[in-house]
Amino acid sequence: MAHAVNPEADALLDKEFPVLDHGFVRLVDYLGGDDRIVQSARVSYGKGTKTVREDKGLIDYLMRHLHTSPFEQVILSFHLKMPIFVARQWVRHRTARMNEISGRYSVMRDEFYVPPAGAVHFQSKTNKQGRDEETPVPAEVVESVRETLAGENRETYASYEKMLEDGISRELARINLPLSLYTEFYWQMDLHNLFHFLNLRLDAHAQLEIRLYAEVIANIVKTVAPYAYESFERNIRYGRRFSSDEIEEIKRLAAGEEPQLTGRKLREFREKLGLPAD
Repeated sequence: MAHAVNPEADALLDKEFPVLDHGFVRLVDYLGGDDRIVQSARVSYGKGTKTVREDKGLIDYLMRHLHTSPFEQVILSFHLKMPIFVARQWVRHRTARMNEISGRYSVMRDEFYVPPAGAVHFQSKTNKQGRDEETPVPAEVVESVRETLAGENRETYASYEKMLEDGISRELARINLPLSLYTEFYWQMDLHNLFHFLNLRLDAHAQLEIRLYAEVIANIVKTVAPYAYESFERNIRYGRRFSSDEIEEIKRLAAGEEPQLTGRKLREFREKLGLPAD
């Protein structure tokens, strides 16, 4: 199997894509692309024995039927810089290989995330873990929140520097640094699991800050494996899976019968169909 060559993806290597106020995404390396998926699925075929149209069709078939192992042949490695609270969400995706900067060995930089005014929202009344992006926050409250966050970041970092100056060990001096502090790490994941990551973190219910990183990574993946990414969007990201109860409800609707789902199940079903909750 020949080494994958993708000039468009090569042009992205080592290029920093800014995210938030101090963060970035950088593609360090990649292994394989659409050709690798096709070749691993058709182990017995040589290169050039199938047309582009057939290759796209095969990739779409694999995605549609959840034949995931050929997608695991493609691997992407990233250098990421993000606030610690975003990184703690990130590491929930345990199928990656990761190496993070250590505050035991390095002096942490004076870099903290302060949300822009447009990202300051009230707590959602319907989503226990999210923001209400519809109700405007008064400008004076927004500025108070931002000033409080920035001020406390400065104070905490000054205390950190003072402890270092006094000879306190780095591993102890760091422990009061806030979740808004930026961290960096290398992160490697195969394409199958990366699609799972993107499906969750591109979703409108994901936290805004991690969505912004996911959007940049999605554009990189789209360049490395365009046919696979197109199929991911069609079948996974914008596709829907229905439970047996929901399938029965679809049959009832098609037959003109009264719906039977109620409560949360009904709301989730309508959401899948792109219909209003009520």
